[in-house]
Amino acid sequence: MTTTKQALRQQVRQTLRALTPAQRARQSAAALRQLEADPLFRQSSTVMLFHSLPDEIDTHGFLEAWGQAKRLLLPVVRGEDLELRRYRPQAPLRCGAYHIAEPIGEAFTDYAGIQLIVVPGVAFDTAGHRLGRGKGYYDRFLSHPRLRQVPTIGLCFPCQLLRQVPVEPHDVCVGKVITSSIYNL
Repeated sequence: MTTTKQALRQQVRQTLRALTPAQRARQSAAALRQLEADPLFRQSSTVMLFHSLPDEIDTHGFLEAWGQAKRLLLPVVRGEDLELRRYRPQAPLRCGAYHIAEPIGEAFTDYAGIQLIVVPGVAFDTAGHRLGRGKGYYDRFLSHPRLRQVPTIGLCFPCQLLRQVPVEPHDVCVGKVITSSIYNL
């Protein structure tokens, strides 16, 4: 299974590299408009998002735009797990594990207060299965007992939404995938 997942990751990364900066910007903007319009996002005051890497939907401006209106949380890698921290617009971020920008400050532990979780992925399929980068951070995090009932949305470029991705028993599905369109699962 690991080799199948690795091969699929390579294939998707090649497809992503073929996108021009203009295509990335246009598709990111369209996906984020869909997220903004989604009732789950609109109704949620506390949302876990992610500070995007170059091969992900660009969330940087989105975080700035919504950081005053909603309590936004970003993941921080701590050992083998993710910890959450509050994102505050214009507050400094530091470069963390895997070159991911992360907020500085106290850990957010009120998991019961989280109303929506938006996650990245290398690929998603139409059944909500998610192929991550291979370290299992999000699968472990989303398996937390206090988070199992929180709605989840996968956010990706259209080329990352596949008919099927390989699945293992520990993989956690998302409830919806948003690209430039919404796929209710």
